[in-house]
Amino acid sequence: MQRFFDLIFSATGLLLGSPLLFLLWLAGFLTIGSPLFFQTRVGKHQEPFVLVKFRTMKPGTASVASHLADGSSITGWGRFLRRTKLDELPQLWNVLKGEMSLVGPRPCLPNQTELIFERAQRGVFVARPGITGLAQVQGIDMSNPQRLAEVDAEMLRDFSVADYFRYIFLTALGRGAGDRVR
Repeated sequence: MQRFFDLIFSATGLLLGSPLLFLLWLAGFLTIGSPLFFQTRVGKHQEPFVLVKFRTMKPGTASVASHLADGSSITGWGRFLRRTKLDELPQLWNVLKGEMSLVGPRPCLPNQTELIFERAQRGVFVARPGITGLAQVQGIDMSNPQRLAEVDAEMLRDFSVADYFRYIFLTALGRGAGDRVR
C-alpha cells in the first residue's frame, strides 16, 4: 500500500510542482550556478543509489554527513532551502523511481559505516529509505548512529498507513530540525 501512495504522491508532486521546481532550479542556477546535487546513498538492502536534491552547499564541499560539514559551506540560498525543506523536493524523482519512499529511514552515505552497522544489526535495510520518518519529526539526526538506528527500527516495527500520513503531515508542518550542521 505504501508504494501505491508513493507513486501517486510523487507523480502528482512532480507534475503539479513542476513550476515551483523550475523556479527553485532557476534561482539556484542564478545564485550558485549548479542548482542540483547528486550523491550516492545507501538504499534498501544496502544497494547504492543516486539521491538528487537542490544544492545547499558550495560546489566542491566534501561529501560528508551534514553534521560533519562546515556550516560556512552553506550558501544563503541553501539556508533558505534547508529552513523550508524545499531542498528535498527533487527526491520525489527518487521516490517515483522506487529508490526511496516518502516515509522511511533517511538514506545514509556509504562512508557512514557506524550507522550502516547499527541499521544492519536492527534490520532497517529491509525498507526503502525515505524523505521523512519518525526520527526526522523527532529531530534526531545522523550524529548519533545508535539512537537513529533504534528509532528507525522502532518506526518500521510499528509502521502503519496512519503513520505514513502522520509523518508526512508533521513534516509539512515543519516538525523536526533536519540534519544539523556544525
